[in-house]
Amino acid sequence: MLKHVIACMLLCFCTLGVHAKVVNVDSAELFFLAASGVAVIDIRTAPEWRETGVIPGSKLLTFFDEKGRFDAKVWLKQLKSLTNLGQPVALISRSGNRSYMAAQFLNQQTGYETVYNAQGGMKAWSQEGRPVVPSNSPMATCTAGALC
Repeated sequence: MLKHVIACMLLCFCTLGVHAKVVNVDSAELFFLAASGVAVIDIRTAPEWRETGVIPGSKLLTFFDEKGRFDAKVWLKQLKSLTNLGQPVALISRSGNRSYMAAQFLNQQTGYETVYNAQGGMKAWSQEGRPVVPSNSPMATCTAGALC
């Protein structure tokens, strides 16, 4: 039994280097990250995007559907097509709960250097008066610093 525990501990320590680092950030930090080129992934549902708008330049990729289901394999494949592996990525949801779960999921995957979780989510972002655009606006996909 002791050998199994030690083997599990060694395995955990050996795989620590392949996990992403999850960092919780507030809206001010997220604003700075987005402006510096970190990919912001809005994991909310389409009705939520339409209701509140989205962060300019964010990429829209639902993690949980309206019924709380998700397809991890498909989502990860889509995420990898939107972002650069080895680069940090920031996740945002309505309140920060779903993005935290998605960040923890990414923590188990390889290739991402750092995963930022927007604590407070879009609720905090909007309450602080930070910029939002309609989800169907060309500005929704305009990256920070680009002329759109």
